[in-house]
Amino acid sequence: MSDVIDRPMLDQETTAATRLKIIDCDIHPSIHAHSDLNEFLPKRWQQHLKEYGSHLRTPYIGTTPYPRSSPLIARRDAWPPTGGVPGSDLEFMRKQHLDPFDVEFGILQVLDLFIFSQQNLEFGAAIQRAINDWQLAFWAHRDPRLKASILVGQDGSDLGLAEIERCARTGEYIQINVSPRANEPLGRRRYWPIYQRAQELDLPLGIHVGGYGGHAPTGGGWPSYYCEEHQSNAHTVASNLTSLVLEGVPERFPKLKIVFIEGGFGWIPATMWRMDQHFERFRSEVPHLKRKPSEYVKQHFWFTTQPIDEPDEARHLRQLIEWVGIDRLLFSSDYPHWDYDDARYAFKTPLTEAERRKIFNANARAVYKF
Repeated sequence: MSDVIDRPMLDQETTAATRLKIIDCDIHPSIHAHSDLNEFLPKRWQQHLKEYGSHLRTPYIGTTPYPRSSPLIARRDAWPPTGGVPGSDLEFMRKQHLDPFDVEFGILQVLDLFIFSQQNLEFGAAIQRAINDWQLAFWAHRDPRLKASILVGQDGSDLGLAEIERCARTGEYIQINVSPRANEPLGRRRYWPIYQRAQELDLPLGIHVGGYGGHAPTGGGWPSYYCEEHQSNAHTVASNLTSLVLEGVPERFPKLKIVFIEGGFGWIPATMWRMDQHFERFRSEVPHLKRKPSEYVKQHFWFTTQPIDEPDEARHLRQLIEWVGIDRLLFSSDYPHWDYDDARYAFKTPLTEAERRKIFNANARAVYKF
């Protein structure tokens, strides 16, 4: 990972990258200013945003869970020369990321305004609707490589379902995004109507780390340090994977494809092994499960690669990838964030050409039907 690209791409590296076009499953666009949303936001909610701002499910007052030393959690070299915040300038994004790495498709993941964590569900739904429209107008329609997601707040499931229907009618969105930090674990029945509709529409369910659930992000309570918060993303994703599997979501919705984004993948083997062990001992508690939990994981779930766990010995990373499964991994850069993964150096272990093709392109092509 890197918070700055320390040298320009060499000619031979550009050639190597071009041989294998990349599908990047985690690119963060940002609004330049709140006024970008005005044409998509009713006057009532424009005024609400101006007068009240966000009312979030968070104990942080006047700050975020990210350090001031990495403003907006961005790479130091990602601030556009034309002004604005990292990720807000399409031309700069093209020059710095899309063109040199030969990105064939990039999936947009919007984090602005913590849209999944708004206490006022109607305001949250209005912001989600505005940002969903903004994604098309400011990004996808201006560069066909960039693909938008339908952002919905699952705690207002009726509002979320209405937004899914509205966006799905356009045929221009490639997945439905929900937050891993909701009011309850994601396997709960209250969220099933969203999963039902995602399956019917054949749209993958994307779950990107971050946001505020109102609960401590670790089982031990609130962390002291920013690096603890970052570490907790893996715990959050693991607990939601466990909830989805053991509550029976993949059994209930067998055609639903679920993609965990920006949670890494180093924790997956141990989570599967433990779920399988407990399933053998407590099978009578979960009779709705017809197979071992690991079998559901390997058939219904995918994981983006960033942030990659980096053991000292390359063979350990190789073993980890084999345990998770080459077919389960989708490359992601997390551009323009500070812990960005450069496609040239992301995997510090040898991969065959066929394996590289799967992780950097073919797996995402199959999941998202590009």
